[in-house]
Amino acid sequence: MLTVMWQRIAVAGAVIAAVLLVPGVAAAHISVTAEDAVPGRTARLTFRVPNESDTASTVKLELVMPAATPIAFVALKAVPGWTATTERGPLPAPVDTPDGRLTEAVTKVTWTAAAGGGIKPGYFEDFELSAGPLPDVGTIAFKALQTYSDGEVSRWIEEPAGGQEPDDPAPVLHLARTAPGSAPPAAVPAAAGSSGTGPLPVVLSAAALAVAVAALVLTVAGARRAARDANRRPE
Repeated sequence: MLTVMWQRIAVAGAVIAAVLLVPGVAAAHISVTAEDAVPGRTARLTFRVPNESDTASTVKLELVMPAATPIAFVALKAVPGWTATTERGPLPAPVDTPDGRLTEAVTKVTWTAAAGGGIKPGYFEDFELSAGPLPDVGTIAFKALQTYSDGEVSRWIEEPAGGQEPDDPAPVLHLARTAPGSAPPAAVPAAAGSSGTGPLPVVLSAAALAVAVAALVLTVAGARRAARDANRRPE
């Protein structure tokens, strides 16, 4: 009897350990959100950059603008403690936009932290820019390079394929669709460090953990009662 009880305790403990290792708390990566991202309009894009290192600070962010779906106008919001620069270049082929034919555009934005500054371990920073008109597509991927003070570079450049998120995903902006003359719906911003799947994995993980803890408590209580009953039996 006691052997069966302790086997159940071991199983419950294994369930708890598995729940704690659920990918709902996977490593954070750079994300982009916008409340007014609609094709043909200008939007305010927010790039959230969490620091993943335990010992080094993030000191540079390089954002590569999409060449296949270029954006004609880009304006940056100042970030205290950082300097920003933009690079322009010719496009592989002219692109027709509501503002006319586009032959060159901003190809890269770089934010550099002041000496001794940057994003410290355990913190994040938001980098904002106004961009438009946005292309008539469903999603826009921005490749990003995150440089740390120890020289390490995280390359967030992989685009999702086959419904699976890659190991080093690029920030992807999802554009809303609206009927002509209607107000654009607000996009739901992803949580910091999330993979864009929403809060469901966290809720399920919490529920599974609660069930596993309750099972463990009941199993331990049952084992104790069985042990007391065994000690009270006359020999």
